[in-house]
Amino acid sequence: MHEREDDDEEAWLQLRPVEPLPSQCCGSGCSPCVFDLYHRDLARWEAARASKDRHLLSEEEESLSCFSELKPETFLAFRISTVDKLTKDTYRVRGTVDDLEIQRAYTPISPASAEGYFEVLIKCYQTGLMSRYVESWKAGETAFWRGPFGDFIYKPNQHGELLMLAAGTGLAPMVSVLQSITDNEEDETFVTLVSCFKTFEDIYLKTLLQEQACFWNIRTFFVLSQEKSPEQLPWSYREKTRFGRLGQGLIGELVDSCRRRPFALVCGSAEFTKDMARYLLCAGLTEDSYFLF
Repeated sequence: MHEREDDDEEAWLQLRPVEPLPSQCCGSGCSPCVFDLYHRDLARWEAARASKDRHLLSEEEESLSCFSELKPETFLAFRISTVDKLTKDTYRVRGTVDDLEIQRAYTPISPASAEGYFEVLIKCYQTGLMSRYVESWKAGETAFWRGPFGDFIYKPNQHGELLMLAAGTGLAPMVSVLQSITDNEEDETFVTLVSCFKTFEDIYLKTLLQEQACFWNIRTFFVLSQEKSPEQLPWSYREKTRFGRLGQGLIGELVDSCRRRPFALVCGSAEFTKDMARYLLCAGLTEDSYFLF
């Protein structure tokens, strides 16, 4: 009798959710966080154990298996269909629905209207644990994803003109919004996109940005902090590239050159974001006239 009870107890313990490690939290303020999900699953497991009804756990598993879309609350398995190396340390990853886990926050660059797939832009670092894992990915492998998260939701024609200021991988959310605009024939929003990189070789998604710049309502500019001569650039980039850093003077010029008073989107490092917010205020925009990713 005691042996049977011990076996039953062991079986329940094997079903107990595993508490995440602190390193598994991306620290981006996701809601729900991976720890929120753990506590939710733990409460469900405790209720099932108290009532000795494992069916309460299987019902949840069955409901999760029916999901076919990316969701903030639940990790879903996506098959990696392509991994493109854009620069020496930056990759574009395309995933498609299938069934599997990853614990870092990345920004999609695919349009919000994309169905059956999404693309993310990932910068890898030599000392990053997740970076080493990402660099090992190959087409056909599987990873777990959940999301999307964030407070900015783009609505067509909500703003007459958008001024996008991006540094490095801060380009990612801009690309998603940009493609949503150009994919919608009824969206007549003007866009001025300013992308900041160290060198010309560091620019991500060159072909995509050139294609987007062909639309009647899209302008693209580049600011390169470690380039000095326009003669070193392809001719198609020379007129739309500035050298140095994106400062208050250029921000003022950009705001003044917009066809109408813009709504600004800013994404980059914490220092970049703080500087851009200050420059936009100096250029005459109000705090409700910009969004900081």
